[in-house]
Amino acid sequence: MVAIKIILAGPRGKMGKEAVKMIENEPKFELVSCIDRKNNGKKLSEVLSSTALQVPIFEDPESCFSSVKADVFIDLTIPNVGYINTKAALERGIHAVVGTSGFTDEQLSELTKTAEAKGVGCIIAPNFALGAVLMMVFSKMAAKYFPDVEVIEKHHDQKIDAPSGTAVKTVEMIKEVRQAKQQGHPDEYESIEGARGANIDGIHVHSMRLPGLVAHQEVVFGSKSQLLSIKHDSFHRESFMDGLHLAVEEVSKYKTLVYGLENILDLQ
Repeated sequence: MVAIKIILAGPRGKMGKEAVKMIENEPKFELVSCIDRKNNGKKLSEVLSSTALQVPIFEDPESCFSSVKADVFIDLTIPNVGYINTKAALERGIHAVVGTSGFTDEQLSELTKTAEAKGVGCIIAPNFALGAVLMMVFSKMAAKYFPDVEVIEKHHDQKIDAPSGTAVKTVEMIKEVRQAKQQGHPDEYESIEGARGANIDGIHVHSMRLPGLVAHQEVVFGSKSQLLSIKHDSFHRESFMDGLHLAVEEVSKYKTLVYGLENILDLQ
């Protein structure tokens, strides 16, 4: 068995630490290097007490990709850094799996062009928790019959983008089956600006940021005399590892960018 060689960006973050653990525990995977905004030249074991892995750390992605042979690049950083890292990996012909949300449409378009030009796969998933992916799929199904809908997403207070990538992706999927419509009273107004949250095609999206939260979302549909709520909660970042594991295994089958884990699941 030939192991999939992996480069990981963001190993010191909460998601990154879980990813290191997941890779270590999977015989089919091999972590060969990391990209970090500091600790250049050090070994991973020197900066993470939870591992004994002696893989090198690079601050510069270009130096990493030119020095270390890898099959798959995983990015778990922040949008602007993740875009630079991922584009560099794709340009080197390395498949990419990205768990960073907040990319612009222009960035996604550019990454798609790069992946297709190089003939490599890139999977970007706003959420790697399989339950969260199913929540989005079920919400799309429900929106055909319940067009009045609002989204409430809750995350830890260190998350910098709002609304979350999961909320944005959920709304995008709902829009595929729902015509734009304004909800609520036609004369509704906000006595305090922002009280009704963001408005996308009439769908209101509300974001909460509090310590104690990890990643939570509820999609609430309303109709005559009834409500339908579809909810998912991640209580620990290990909940994202099954989806990340699957994406690493599947990404080499593609030669373009795939946005959303639901697109690689067997949901028939």
